[in-house]
Amino acid sequence: MTFSLSYVLDAIYKAEKRGKKEVIAYPASKLAASTLAKLRELGYIGDFEFIDDGRNGKFKVELLGRINKCGAIRPPLFLQSDELVSGEVRFLPGKGVGVLLVSTPYGVLTSAEARDKKIGGVLIAYAY
Repeated sequence: MTFSLSYVLDAIYKAEKRGKKEVIAYPASKLAASTLAKLRELGYIGDFEFIDDGRNGKFKVELLGRINKCGAIRPPLFLQSDELVSGEVRFLPGKGVGVLLVSTPYGVLTSAEARDKKIGGVLIAYAY
């Protein structure tokens, strides 16, 4: 589940470190697409588009230079809503810094949104 997401986020992180303006990340998946949509909504990346290459597909991602570190959480952790704070402490560098993404029945949400809705889920990625 998170292997394709891991490859996509790793490509984004490496391109950000090199100062690139855009990156082609593959393989594409629905989970990676919804994670990229949430990162775009939060302002970490610019627009992205799906490129169908006849195999799994690719994403062309516009980079804004706002990511210091991002990655997939492997193996994914299943947490309840009251346990999400411990995930933030474990994966984020400080309080109020960065975002932890959770896959829930309502889609990919930040840990703060999941806590507000009082739903748990699977920790899939982080970015700061």
